[in-house]
Amino acid sequence: MQTIILTTHAKQEIVDITEAVEAALAGKGDGVGHVSVGHCTCALYLNENENGLVMDTLDLVLEITGQRSWRHDHIDDNAAAHLGATLLGHDALVPVEQGRLQLGTWQRLMLVELDGPRRRQVRIAVLREQE
Repeated sequence: MQTIILTTHAKQEIVDITEAVEAALAGKGDGVGHVSVGHCTCALYLNENENGLVMDTLDLVLEITGQRSWRHDHIDDNAAAHLGATLLGHDALVPVEQGRLQLGTWQRLMLVELDGPRRRQVRIAVLREQE
């Protein structure tokens, strides 16, 4: 398993981590790449890295989670970040061939920061079929 450490720079932002994940996969062969974040207030998703769509995605998450008072806010004041991460999920599975992600034409692996800026860990493992 490989771990990428990255630092986010804003309270909420979306970062394309495709190249960093592929660099970690170099020489890993074929299988299924499992990419995950070990945090409760950020998420991962696959989609196009087009600025309008990226901002729309962030706006949608914030619209769904940010317009009310949540019980968890009495403890940590970041319930919207937890809930947004729950909605999007913390991992992605992507086929890997010769150490490269096999993504669709416009697909990118995107990290969603919802409670930054923070130092985040992204874990990458290649799962192989047993014969």
